[in-house]
Amino acid sequence: MVLPSSAEEVSLVRLFRIVAPVTAVVAALLIVLSYEAVPHAPAGARPPAEGDPFGAECRTNITGSRVVAYCHNAYVDIDRVRLHIECDRWWDIDSDASPVDVGPARTERLTGRCWKEVRSAWVSHQRLLPSSADPDDPDAPDGT
Repeated sequence: MVLPSSAEEVSLVRLFRIVAPVTAVVAALLIVLSYEAVPHAPAGARPPAEGDPFGAECRTNITGSRVVAYCHNAYVDIDRVRLHIECDRWWDIDSDASPVDVGPARTERLTGRCWKEVRSAWVSHQRLLPSSADPDDPDAPDGT
């Protein structure tokens, strides 16, 4: 064992013995936390195929307390759309409209309102499997 020759070297050795374990713990936490921050796909989810377009295009218009959305589906798969409205006032009730199925080459109108001002409005989408889908087909989209 080599003994330090000065008081300054003794301070540096003590500082290193204190800082090294703390640095290792901080580095380990950063690695674990950064992994947890990465979004993960839900179990059983299948990413959309490259040539598998989906989703109705929806245009939402807010006028005062009323919301109107027009959704046009240019694709083969049925898109179940739903209008969601968040009202600006704390006492005003937010609403979620009933789902509407938008078939291929169809346009559907969705409406809703608040008593007073609308804070935000958006449309959610859900892909519906055709009723003739073969559950044993490995290329069929996953229904989850």
